[in-house]
Amino acid sequence: MKLNIAKLPGDGIGPEVVEEAAKVVDAVCRRFGHEVSWHFAWAGACAIDRFGNAFPEETYRTCLEADAVLFGAVGDPKYDNDPTARVRPEQGLLAMRKQLGLYANLRPVETFKSLVHKSPLKEELVDGADFLVLRELTGGMYFGEKGRLDGGDTAYDTNIYHRYEIERILKQAFTFAMQRRKHLTVVDKANVLESSRLWRQVAQEMAPQYPEVTTDYMFVDNAAMKLITGPKFFDVIVTENTFGDILTDEASVVSGSMGLLASASIGEKTGVYEPIHGSWPQAAGKGIANPVAAILSAAMMFEYAFGLMAEGKAIRQAVADSLAAGVVTDDLADGGKAFSTSQVGDWIAERIERK
Repeated sequence: MKLNIAKLPGDGIGPEVVEEAAKVVDAVCRRFGHEVSWHFAWAGACAIDRFGNAFPEETYRTCLEADAVLFGAVGDPKYDNDPTARVRPEQGLLAMRKQLGLYANLRPVETFKSLVHKSPLKEELVDGADFLVLRELTGGMYFGEKGRLDGGDTAYDTNIYHRYEIERILKQAFTFAMQRRKHLTVVDKANVLESSRLWRQVAQEMAPQYPEVTTDYMFVDNAAMKLITGPKFFDVIVTENTFGDILTDEASVVSGSMGLLASASIGEKTGVYEPIHGSWPQAAGKGIANPVAAILSAAMMFEYAFGLMAEGKAIRQAVADSLAAGVVTDDLADGGKAFSTSQVGDWIAERIERK
C-alpha cells in the first residue's frame, strides 16, 4: 500500500518524538512491504515565527492532500508569558481541528504490566484498566463567543452546542462501544448546564438504537473521582470539549506517564495522530522526551487511517517489549539506566524489523 503522510513536528519536543515515530513507521513499512511518502509542514510557534500564522494555508493544503497527519505538539513560553500576543501557537491546533472537521478526539488509556507500579494509584486499581475516551473537539466553550466587558474587568466564554455536533460524536461513541465491551458512559453536568442537558437528551434518544450497549450517565465531577477510585469501571467515555480536555489529562496517571498516551482526531477530512503531551519546551533538544506516545499514535494511524491492524499490533508489541526490557527514557527509569529519545526509537524500530 502507498501511504501519503503529512508530518507536522511543531514545537518543543514535538520534532524529536515525531522523528522517532516516523522512524518506526518506516520500519513497519519495510517489514510489511508498504511505500510511504512524507510531506513536512509547519504548525505552532515555529509557523508563527516563519509565516505569522500558527496554521498557514500551505500547511492546511498539505494536510488535506495527505492520507493521515502525524503531529507533534505546539506551544512556546514566549507566547505563554505574553498575555498581549494576538497570535498563539494553540490557535494553530484549534484551526487545524476546525478546518479539517476533526470533531472526535480518541484517547485510549491502557496499562502495561511492566509499568503498573509507575502509576500513583494502587496497583489493584489500575492493573487491567483499559478504556477509550471520546472528546468532542470542535464545539463548546473553546469555540463559543468570548470577550471582555467593563473595560476588561469582566470576561465571558460561551459554551454552545448544536444537536448535530452531539449526534455525530455520540454515533462514534456508540460504534466504538459496540466494538469493545459494549459499555458507554456519557459524561456531562446536566444538573447545572443547559448545554449538558441537551447532551443527555440526545444520548437518551439515541441509546435505544444500540440495545446491546449499556449506557450510563455521570456528572463530570463524579467521573473525575471515578477515574481515580475505579478506572476499570469504564469502557468508552464520551464527553464535551472542555470536560474531555481535563479528564483525559487526569486519565493519563492511570498508565503511569503522560508520555505513554496516544490520540487520534478524526472527522470529516484527514485524521490527525498525536501524543497527548504538550511541547515541554524545557526538554527540547536534550534527548529526554519519551517518544512512546508518538509511536503509539503512529500505531493508531495504521489502524484508523489505513485499516492495517497487523501493522498497528506490531508497533504495540514492540513498545510493550521495550518497556518490559527496560528500554525507557528517564521518566520511566526508576533510577536505573535511562535511554535517550532516539535510542528508544531505534530499539523499537529494530524490534519491529527483527520479528
